[in-house]
Amino acid sequence: MYGRFLYNQLFVTVPVPSTSFADQTVIITGANVGLGLEAARHITSLGAAKVILAVRNLAAGREAQQSIEASTGRSGVCEVWELDLASYASVLDFGRRAAELPRLDAVVENAALATQKYERAEGHERTITVNVISTVLLGLLLLPKLRETTQKHHPGQKPRLSVVVSEVHAWTPFPEQRSDRIFEALDDEAHARMHERYPTSKLVVILALREMVRQLRDDAVVINMINPGFCHSQLTREVSGIGIKAFKMALARSTEEGSRTLVAGAAAGPESHGQYMDCGVADSAGFSSFVRSDDGKKVQEHIWRELSEILEEIQPGVTSNL
Repeated sequence: MYGRFLYNQLFVTVPVPSTSFADQTVIITGANVGLGLEAARHITSLGAAKVILAVRNLAAGREAQQSIEASTGRSGVCEVWELDLASYASVLDFGRRAAELPRLDAVVENAALATQKYERAEGHERTITVNVISTVLLGLLLLPKLRETTQKHHPGQKPRLSVVVSEVHAWTPFPEQRSDRIFEALDDEAHARMHERYPTSKLVVILALREMVRQLRDDAVVINMINPGFCHSQLTREVSGIGIKAFKMALARSTEEGSRTLVAGAAAGPESHGQYMDCGVADSAGFSSFVRSDDGKKVQEHIWRELSEILEEIQPGVTSNL
């Protein structure tokens, strides 16, 4: 697994995006900095009619909007909407607002948290709240509008729901998988393995998304999982130490190149449905051997049962959007 990572980082160059987004409405979370910002810049330059920058910090979002307008020469395209994935109320408000859009062609769920500090948000360890529960909740809330867009605007091109994941999902032992209640085990501060929490959260969300894809009632929406690789970004801002800095200097892609993978996911066709997109190419071999195993499928179903209970408590009926 490490060999694939090193090869991709050192020898694979992601193509510059060229697919048109003309007339399309696109939502990008975490779009005020890093990969999300650069993906929004690309999609704006590729002709999108509306690009919604979903951000926790509105002032930073407005700065990002101005930067995109200045670099692309296109004004009136980007809108800044508030979204805090550490707050279920914020996610629900965002979902209600998005439901009023005339159309929604692509969603890039890029916002995520990497920290080694244990904190709770909405009753769960904060990384799990942000990277798993709210990420899946938002996707479910937006599915009806994505489906509607297929029917009303372009039946020949399916809207896309793309979630940024990571190859590090293969690097965690994930001992919590053996618990009767996996989310309770992940919330247990006394036993929380916070140095593994980011990879674990990415594994859990991949398993949840695979089960979502399996349970979808139709094929009206393309759901894919994007691995941008290791990039210069703000993701590790809560992770300190000279090691991570040296690792970045040696191996990290530029922020702009990493963002190309997000655009590739947002532009991808049905061939990417349910797939892991490595360096912008759909390749199910990118899923870890555990994810693809029978044991992985059992844990996937277990996670979905628990996650569905949590989601239904937040918003009754939301899982019926599948």
